[in-house]
Amino acid sequence: MDDDRKIRFEAVYAQTYEQILGYAVRRCDSPEDAADVVAETFAIAWRRVDVLPPGEQARLWLYGVARNVLANHRRGVARRRLTELDADVADLYGRTPEEGVELGAIVQALRRLPEADRELLSLVAWEGLDAGQIAEVLGCSRNAVRIRLYRARRRFSRTLAGAGVTVHIPVEST
Repeated sequence: MDDDRKIRFEAVYAQTYEQILGYAVRRCDSPEDAADVVAETFAIAWRRVDVLPPGEQARLWLYGVARNVLANHRRGVARRRLTELDADVADLYGRTPEEGVELGAIVQALRRLPEADRELLSLVAWEGLDAGQIAEVLGCSRNAVRIRLYRARRRFSRTLAGAGVTVHIPVEST
């Protein structure tokens, strides 16, 4: 049975590798990131070869897997940016206390939010995505994104207010 799985995987790999690589290259900031996305996509395909659909459906299934891997990659990038923001805040705090204290409170407020809220707010603020684009990334409806974003903004505003920070965070839907 393992030989059949191996042969099947190798055939799908040979038929789809270039297409999945092209998909990743068009969506990643660097060739290295694209290679990582493709490697993880095919690692998942190997682990799940028993549920890999036949024929043309295999390619579409792999696109879905690559999309999820890419979303995970982007979340990792957003987390790294949050860490970089912490460093920027620390640097600012050393120069201008009032500004640094407020930015520090904002960072702490972001950290207190659930991961899903941070992701939504990051996709809007850092990635510049609209509700439709976020819906594609998250694999849900545009309306669901609007509702979730509205709630995330409200929670963020309340968290900021609790920290004594007065920053206008729009709570209307995008």
